[in-house]
Amino acid sequence: MDAPVIPDELLGQIHNRDCLEGLAEIPDGTVDLAFADPPFNIGYEYDEYNDRRDADDYLAWSRRWTSEVQRVLKPEGTFWLAIGDEYAAELSVMQKHDHGLVLRNWVIWYYTFGVNCTRKFSRSHAHLFYFVKNEKAFTFNADDPAIRVPSARQLVYGDKRANPRGRLPDDTWVLRPQDIPESFGADEDTWYFPRVNGTFKERAGWHGCQMPEQLLGRIVRACSNPGDVVLDPFAGSGTTLAVARKLDRRPIGYELSEEYAARARERLESISPGDSLDGAEDPLTSSPKTSAGVTIEERVTRKRADDRQLELL
Repeated sequence: MDAPVIPDELLGQIHNRDCLEGLAEIPDGTVDLAFADPPFNIGYEYDEYNDRRDADDYLAWSRRWTSEVQRVLKPEGTFWLAIGDEYAAELSVMQKHDHGLVLRNWVIWYYTFGVNCTRKFSRSHAHLFYFVKNEKAFTFNADDPAIRVPSARQLVYGDKRANPRGRLPDDTWVLRPQDIPESFGADEDTWYFPRVNGTFKERAGWHGCQMPEQLLGRIVRACSNPGDVVLDPFAGSGTTLAVARKLDRRPIGYELSEEYAARARERLESISPGDSLDGAEDPLTSSPKTSAGVTIEERVTRKRADDRQLELL
């Protein structure tokens, strides 16, 4: 008996419809990688969605769509879920206990220019959960040079024992290393991708929640292969699917907003497999100068030179 496949007319597109309706048309076990950045239920002003649900209603809805994601994943499929503080714990437990998914990493995505709070500590992180359907069989391209980083042995110590291919990144991703150059230098293995700000060339300009392409690029490269199906139930500005197409995967996405879907569709149609990802591959060395006119790379270099001088005293 032939394995089920997604109809060709569904692939390569962003469909303007509710994700629950759309997912119902996808056969069981046909998606290689799913990435979801759903509404956080924090009152964000979407044009077609109420982000102020009762907590029980929000969790029930989350259980329905995540159950569909679990159903359409291949036996060796992967699911990445981006979520805020408010429901991170509940959605993590839900995937493990209700859907039988296995948590491989709980990534903390750190930044220092997030939501400014006046009556509590300002928020400076988001959560990225990395689940697989089968803990013994999944795609993880650990040897892909595009996702590996130089180790401290290579960059700092010149140790001949260092693996020339570098090492895998850790599970903390830093978006503004310029704020803490002493802690997050080029010799360390944290992930840092600038959030897509309004002044960035990458910014679509019509969607308030846009993921950086380089961040999605690492996920897509690590957890899928060329020709694989990549699903995004909440396409938004279309970043997941744009990255999937650039990296020669087969995208499929759903977006409730007619305006967002139309604009994301235009974005997807404007790119081809092999196009470069937007955004800096190395935000540390490409960061702008500080107010004092010193680049981040210069600050890091000076700090290390000072530290070495102190060691010699």
